[in-house]
Amino acid sequence: MAQDYRFTWQENQYWGSCEPCTASVFATQVRSASVAWKIGMRQAVERAVREGLPLDEFTRNSDFQKWRIKQECRPKAGEKFAALTTAEQLLQWAQMLKNNLPDFVFAVREFELVPRLDRNGHPRLDKDGQPMMYRRRLQSNILHLSGLFMSDYDHLPFPPQELYERTKAPGFPWKVRLAHLTSSGFGLRLVCEWMVEAGRIADNQFLLARELGVLNVKDTTGRKFVTDNSCVNADRISYCPRMQDIIYIDEDKLFHF
Repeated sequence: MAQDYRFTWQENQYWGSCEPCTASVFATQVRSASVAWKIGMRQAVERAVREGLPLDEFTRNSDFQKWRIKQECRPKAGEKFAALTTAEQLLQWAQMLKNNLPDFVFAVREFELVPRLDRNGHPRLDKDGQPMMYRRRLQSNILHLSGLFMSDYDHLPFPPQELYERTKAPGFPWKVRLAHLTSSGFGLRLVCEWMVEAGRIADNQFLLARELGVLNVKDTTGRKFVTDNSCVNADRISYCPRMQDIIYIDEDKLFHF
């Protein structure tokens, strides 16, 4: 009998518990107004800074103003933040919006339950005096892998859709379950079935990038490659996309074995 989930998700990467991600949960997140606003605002800020457009629209935003006050009030770091240009502050805010998106951990089906600790390393207790347990996203806490792996190609020097089209070539060896634009708007994220015969996740990612012809392609900044090599760990997060950014999804195989 098919299970109703394959991988896990978090409401927030910094404190959230990694829970089963069903098709219903996934649909709710990608259709979320909050997700759409964060991604849209991030792209708008970065575009305005990149193209030298007026920034008043963003500096008047109440969310930005509250966040800026909080940054300026931080001990020591506040002074350094206050010395940044308006554009630099806005770019930091845009990065924060991205970092606070819900996220998926496609390679992991289940993490172990562990106690939630306080600042002194002691277990937090609930109202009944019992340890508060959660599924912490940590490599050593992985109980079961999902059979999926994620690859990230950002700031592509050509349309992301074009890279996805390469996965449809005859004889392409990986089964793609999800393809979507990254939150920058210039990248592609692929979720594929892990081919055990190809080796570890890192091996699959390397061979996939080579198959797609982007192994040594420089990004639009010219400073690094488009292939993100930091995605090799199974517990690596994948930020939630907007529904409009999903290029392809195999709803059955993405959520069921």
